Amino acid sequence: KSPTLQLFTRLELQLCMFRSVPSRLIQRVFSTDASLATSRVLTPLNTKHNNGSDVIQDPLWNKGTAFTQDERDRLGIRGLIPAAHSVLEEQVKRFMLLLRQIDDPLTKNIKLQDLQNRNETLYHRVLVDHVEEVAPLVYTPTVGQVCQTYSTLYQRPRGMFFTPADRGLMGVMLRNWPRNSCQVAVVTDGSRILGLGDLGVNGMGIPIGKLALYCAVGGIAPHRVLPIMLDLGTDNEELLNDPLYRGWRQPRERGAQYYELVDEFVQAVFSRFPEVMLQFEDFSSDKASNLLNKYRDRYLCFNDDIQGTGATVLAGVLGALRMQRKPPDYLSKLKVCVVGAGSAGIGVSQALHSAMMQVGCSAKQAYENFFVFDQCGLISKSRFASLNEEQMLFARGDMQDGQTLEQVVEFVKPDLILGLSGKKGTISETAIRAMSKQLDRRPIIMPLSNPTSSCEVTPAECYEWSDGRAIVATGSPFDPVELPDGGTLFASQCNNMYIFPGLGLGASVCAAETIPDSMLYEAAVALSKMTTEEEMASGRVFPGIASIRACSKEVAIAVVKHARALNIARAGPNRGENVERWVQRKMYYPEYAPLYSSA
Repeated sequence: KSPTLQLFTRLELQLCMFRSVPSRLIQRVFSTDASLATSRVLTPLNTKHNNGSDVIQDPLWNKGTAFTQDERDRLGIRGLIPAAHSVLEEQVKRFMLLLRQIDDPLTKNIKLQDLQNRNETLYHRVLVDHVEEVAPLVYTPTVGQVCQTYSTLYQRPRGMFFTPADRGLMGVMLRNWPRNSCQVAVVTDGSRILGLGDLGVNGMGIPIGKLALYCAVGGIAPHRVLPIMLDLGTDNEELLNDPLYRGWRQPRERGAQYYELVDEFVQAVFSRFPEVMLQFEDFSSDKASNLLNKYRDRYLCFNDDIQGTGATVLAGVLGALRMQRKPPDYLSKLKVCVVGAGSAGIGVSQALHSAMMQVGCSAKQAYENFFVFDQCGLISKSRFASLNEEQMLFARGDMQDGQTLEQVVEFVKPDLILGLSGKKGTISETAIRAMSKQLDRRPIIMPLSNPTSSCEVTPAECYEWSDGRAIVATGSPFDPVELPDGGTLFASQCNNMYIFPGLGLGASVCAAETIPDSMLYEAAVALSKMTTEEEMASGRVFPGIASIRACSKEVAIAVVKHARALNIARAGPNRGENVERWVQRKMYYPEYAPLYSSA
């Protein structure tokens, strides 16, 4: 059994004697990560803990039984852990063996939380090595259940919480965060969690889950991320009356008071961490666009529901066009039905509209390609009094308000139906059958709502109602579908995790000033090129989840190159280092570095 860690040769050790770090601590690593093909030297890390027991209680430093004998002596922990020594790979196998003995996804998530609270390196290595199996437990679809039970199953604090009682104190409070640097922070106010609505403080499961993917998939070090709950109350009566509810037990702040509190928070975050990338997550539709428009040109921030979802869907549409053997500029001809006029639906429409303009379509022509539906049917300009500015841009001026999806499909013959309604059944059999019969090419259907219970239509239904012709991508993972002819089709998961980890990595590595729409377009194009011919033949428009770190790396490279081309990158690679190598070098990979303490 060849160990992962190998000591320097005797000559190398002698050379290291002239360095300030003890030579016996230097280790050379031959990584199993495909993105790190060459061997690397792991720099010893100083725990700065006075007491050895503090090291094994700190999840960022704890290695469990993987501490070497030398480390046990150096850190003063000999006798505090069992004598047997394990390597990281053995720990991963042992944990997965225990995890697979559990059937319930929520219970599996709890076990993963327990691991994260004990040993962050092992936690993220489990996620890296088994991302296809574990990612659905850490994020969608299981994260919906995690949020619903957050207050009941609360174990220990993770991240920061701000309430109306903290007005005027947020800048001071951020000094309580024990880390001196932060690359990525994810914030939610819990007002629209997935398709579950207002969950208040229980929505904290979303930033925590997102940042686990940033670390494992995007290569952001776990000590450089910050999950944040902007707990400004809840209008969920069930939560307000729940004695176990952990949040601010008041109705939601509204109007000027709400925006003043958010403004104080945003200024405080960027004052404390000037180069952080702030991700807004799961804010209600009436606030999400307003906040994004207010801050996007002033700070390094983005809204994943609006921009991240839009870029991911754009990559999926470009992949679907590849499957149809259509060039990218065919985007300008697509007729698109969007079921859902909330922040996600409008955000996706904006991303596709921007992409259509990128390939030569005028703004007016691009808007005419969209047919957007809310709970009342097709939205038209006759409803101007109840629509926000973004919705009005996509409202039809040439069609009757309130028409059903089925009516519009019969009349328009769309190429693509997007589901972002958060409600099961809003894409009907009638609409899919009509769409499939009218087109001489494969229809594209993307029911994107999370969790699985809220998905507008299942892949099996899409394939059945289209006679196996549909190209399908969904927001949550589904099992492969066996067709009547014996074939099997795989519906890709159109998950934002294909975009946001790489976007965050690239934007933070180059310290981009902002995230313009053109950067999101470049990220989508980079992702769309990652799907292989074999994957497309099986029905996939996205690469397999197993290659997600490679996807994040390519997205990050595209982001960095575009930021440099726009002259908005505040940092650059070392002299003689290209962007590809720079991004790879900056990617965190979970492995045990040698530890010592100078305390």
